[in-house]
Amino acid sequence: MTRVAVIGAGIVGLSAAHFLQKAGADVTVYESGTPGSGQSAGESRIFRHAHDDVRLAAFVRHSRALWREWEAEFGVELVSSAGAVAIGDSVEDKLRVLSGLPEVPVKLLAPGQLAAALPILADFQGKAMLDAHGGAIQTRAAFEALAGKLGDALVADHVMAVRPAAGQGVEVRTGTRVDRFDHAVLCAGRGTAALARGAGLDIPVELAAHARVTFRVRDVQPAPLPTFQDGSGVFGETGVYAAPSADNLRYSVGLSETTEVRQDGSLADPAALESLAARAAAYVRTALPGLDPVPAGYVHCWVTRLPWGDDGVGIWSAGSVSAVAGHNLFKQAPALGEALAETALSGVVPAVLRPESQLGKS
Repeated sequence: MTRVAVIGAGIVGLSAAHFLQKAGADVTVYESGTPGSGQSAGESRIFRHAHDDVRLAAFVRHSRALWREWEAEFGVELVSSAGAVAIGDSVEDKLRVLSGLPEVPVKLLAPGQLAAALPILADFQGKAMLDAHGGAIQTRAAFEALAGKLGDALVADHVMAVRPAAGQGVEVRTGTRVDRFDHAVLCAGRGTAALARGAGLDIPVELAAHARVTFRVRDVQPAPLPTFQDGSGVFGETGVYAAPSADNLRYSVGLSETTEVRQDGSLADPAALESLAARAAAYVRTALPGLDPVPAGYVHCWVTRLPWGDDGVGIWSAGSVSAVAGHNLFKQAPALGEALAETALSGVVPAVLRPESQLGKS
């Protein structure tokens, strides 16, 4: 039986572990905190198909099919059926990319249809669309389902180093252990590039920090709310994204803008996260009158981008170690976990995820 270590119990690490277990591997998952408490933190995430790179849109379409398979396997809804709404002139580009994927139903929304689909939004007369198979990923349900399958395979410890072992295989050295495996898969978020470097893999991650703010929905909504992206600038910001909680009582709003991180890993401006959160609240007061503009919660997290785009993703692999890196990966987690399991067991990275393919290139 192939023994595989997975470093990191975020959504991608848990997905990789799940597919490895289904393939018959003996899996150990290392996580220093609670599963899902790092870059995967938060009540919900956006599932959307639209991306600049049609290859990534197709990859995400496959991931959506795997989310459905998980729903059947675990007996719980993992992606809401309310869809994903986007507004602004970029809607035309999104529709153009998705026109090549007829299995992804999208449509333009007239102002009245937009108001019905997203009643918490202020009046908007511009371009709008609905990705009917998009929706809010129920993150807590996903973590409970995936982590619940691990049992004793989850080890609560921090990994200090991963390196090829003498002879063959790989050594994983933690705060309290030294273990050997046939293969190690690095899904450690901010820590992935540093661990990979010790194993001989150079991953060009650009680190930043981000803030997302949760607001209460003012009135009980008769139907689940869709997720939301605003690239219009009409309400004072562009690059806004938002998603409802599973109970439809809260809505989390963030700006795609991030704040700089120094080379030593510290914030260049410690007040910048507060500024981003304040701008999100100001946006809510203008654009989302259906929300109480007083923040009800925060998620502050690290962002790990690749040089070829905000949605860039790739898998690096050499010998007995593989690693995944990129940004906006939550929706891709099932497909990435499947690809990481394949890489660990076969030694071959799927072509579209090799770094030279630059999947997700803007």
